[in-house]
Amino acid sequence: MPKMKAAVFVEPGRIVLESKPIPDVGPLDALLRVTTTTICGTDVHILRGEYPVIKGLTIGHEPVGVIEKLGSAVAGFQEGQRVIAGAITPSGYSNACLCGQYSQDGAGTRHGFKPMGGWRFGNTIDGCQAEFVLVPDAMANLAPVPDGLTDEQVLMCPDIMSTGFSGAESGGVRIGDTVAVFAQGPIGLCAAAGARLMGATTIIAVDTVPERLTMARALGVDHVVDFQQEDPVQAILGLTDGRGVDVAIEALGTQATFEGALRVLRPGGTLSSLGVYSTDLRIPLDAFAAGLGDNKIVTSLCPGGKERMRRLMSVIASGRIDLKSLVTHRFTLDRIEEAYELFANQRDGVLKVAISV
Repeated sequence: MPKMKAAVFVEPGRIVLESKPIPDVGPLDALLRVTTTTICGTDVHILRGEYPVIKGLTIGHEPVGVIEKLGSAVAGFQEGQRVIAGAITPSGYSNACLCGQYSQDGAGTRHGFKPMGGWRFGNTIDGCQAEFVLVPDAMANLAPVPDGLTDEQVLMCPDIMSTGFSGAESGGVRIGDTVAVFAQGPIGLCAAAGARLMGATTIIAVDTVPERLTMARALGVDHVVDFQQEDPVQAILGLTDGRGVDVAIEALGTQATFEGALRVLRPGGTLSSLGVYSTDLRIPLDAFAAGLGDNKIVTSLCPGGKERMRRLMSVIASGRIDLKSLVTHRFTLDRIEEAYELFANQRDGVLKVAISV
């Protein structure tokens, strides 16, 4: 049986490169030869045992590659075609999909429906940090890469760009809005960029890492707040003359950032939550205006599917945003354990790593 190299979860603290069989292709599937992928913060949660997956699972959910083999029932694509697939791979026919909630597709989960059912790669099925990945429901999930775009130009589309933009979209950012984004990791940076594209005219970014604050300015943020130098809530209220922001996007997943985002909202404002939380959240009575402030709290999971990927690549191709600079380090698949060590420990100013296969 032909074999491939794959980054496999062994136990908490260990993701290692192993040899695994190349997957068989079912009628609705496509086998993708991965050319470039990356490591996500969620993968680090898996590495640390903070998010449970089965032992022996191939990790990763952000593939760029070439179609190696198509299932017998797949139409509209051809072998040898450059494509991406989203981190979320909806079937297109589940109850969630038919309700328009593609990211909540429960198909493919091990224990029935769960909130991140649409996230299958590296969660409930083998993922993308490998030489090959099997893409389920290929006609709903494969998106051709436009001519002239490189792997690294589209590498953020499957997850980071889609997730970040969804924070601005779910928050209902409008022309002329003031938006605060708490945390400027890759998702927060994309949230700020998405808010700008949607018409926000004042964007405030909160972080403390100099490289991230510099990148935020490069992507169009108007003000940066270093939370180690000043209280971000007071700083944002000062920047808005006490009014507060129309939309606050929380992109880290901690009590402090969630509460800070809530406290800077104007009356009737929206808190758009992108963070993945590992403990219970507390909503302070005063910040919540005892439930009488007309505020909204919305959550988002990375939108997926081929149409979402097409739209994101269209934004890249138009030149309206360039996210190549988010890739700060490059490794080959053979060095993925070294890449995990760097990324998990956030050394050397790392934002995103590109893994070439």
